[in-house]
Amino acid sequence: MTQLELARQGSISPQMETVARAEGVDVEVVRSGLADGTVVVPANIGHKNLVPCGIGRGLTIKVNANIGTSSDFGSIDTELAKLQTAVDAGADTVMDLSTGGDIRAVRQAIMTASPVAIGTVPVYQAGIDAINERGAIVKMTADDLFRAIEDNARDGVDFVTVHCGVTQSAIDRLKQQGRVADIVSRGGAFLTGWMLHNERENPLYEQYDRLLDIAREYDVTLSLGDGMRPGCLADATDRTQVQELITLGELVQRAWDAGVQVMVEGPGHVPLNEIETNMRLQKSLCKGAPFYVLGPLVTDIAAGYDHITGAIGGALAAMAGADFLCYVTPSEHLAIPDADDVREGVIASRIAAHAADIAKGLGSAVDRDRRMSLARKRLDWDEQARLSLDPDRFTRVHKQRATTGTACSMCGQYCAMDLVAQYLNVKAGKC
Repeated sequence: MTQLELARQGSISPQMETVARAEGVDVEVVRSGLADGTVVVPANIGHKNLVPCGIGRGLTIKVNANIGTSSDFGSIDTELAKLQTAVDAGADTVMDLSTGGDIRAVRQAIMTASPVAIGTVPVYQAGIDAINERGAIVKMTADDLFRAIEDNARDGVDFVTVHCGVTQSAIDRLKQQGRVADIVSRGGAFLTGWMLHNERENPLYEQYDRLLDIAREYDVTLSLGDGMRPGCLADATDRTQVQELITLGELVQRAWDAGVQVMVEGPGHVPLNEIETNMRLQKSLCKGAPFYVLGPLVTDIAAGYDHITGAIGGALAAMAGADFLCYVTPSEHLAIPDADDVREGVIASRIAAHAADIAKGLGSAVDRDRRMSLARKRLDWDEQARLSLDPDRFTRVHKQRATTGTACSMCGQYCAMDLVAQYLNVKAGKC
């Protein structure tokens, strides 16, 4: 049985107990969220070394890191190094988006090594196989696509991005819309090209029940992909994006009816003033299913710093209802990320997630910041390092520019808190 089916019958699984302990909540919070679809616990029955996490209502905001080879760069070794970097930096999940080299071998190596949930985009495998075997993506068959999905599920992949909302009607809407950037989703582009060339409907939509059968067998969580997401601010919240979201909302209900866990992916590039509207729209159309957002990126001109752009949008999105942030790295729009980019991206998104948890009043987040403030007051550097999001960087920077006193070198002997503490103690007759 899937985690959703177990929850509906009132059963508590080991995965639910693990999530509840990590979140510091009663396990009933997790079970009831799973039962009504507002929480997912991606946990393929074949992922043996998995430490599961929960995503959704009442839980802390989670962060995903994308890794994977491209046609130009990457190997099993580079991706395993990125995986370890992402996990060490605190990523809750990792997606393998490999499109270069032996992508099956890369995926299997990542699955074997990863203690966190792994996601993939199976249409990449199907499309690349079609290129290698028949010379073009458009020669992919529906059977090829579902075979790739089952391959990923059999390997233990915990969640799969499937662009089921890229339909013929969505493409018609795209043509009418007159977008600036058209389609920026790689999976969305694969399927759009296939549909236009073959003059056929998207197999993921047309044969959705076939997809549900695979997902239920392995308890793979479906991540309904936003193949029509806006790739620039000018395209945000347009008719094309919203039509796809309406379709995904309908497919959410069908997944629940089949006992399959499901979440929904969201935009892309969105100006600050439209983020809250997007979050509310998704939650309404998709009946509270967990929302997984890329960024959102709040400006188009910050190449080289898009981890910051994404963190700004991510904090606002999570505060307004998003449950799951897909990180953006400094190399977004420029190059495939290396391990350093991965670390920067994870930390930036974790800052956004934690800021949103505080804004939503999650006790564990608020308490952690209070304990940090008390440690700063005491000038307790070891405790500050322990509580920080990046203890390694905290310790390195503090020691590199150390001072001879108890404060940091920013103020040295003129540390405001240290001085005021001395004055207050003198006034109270304590020294």
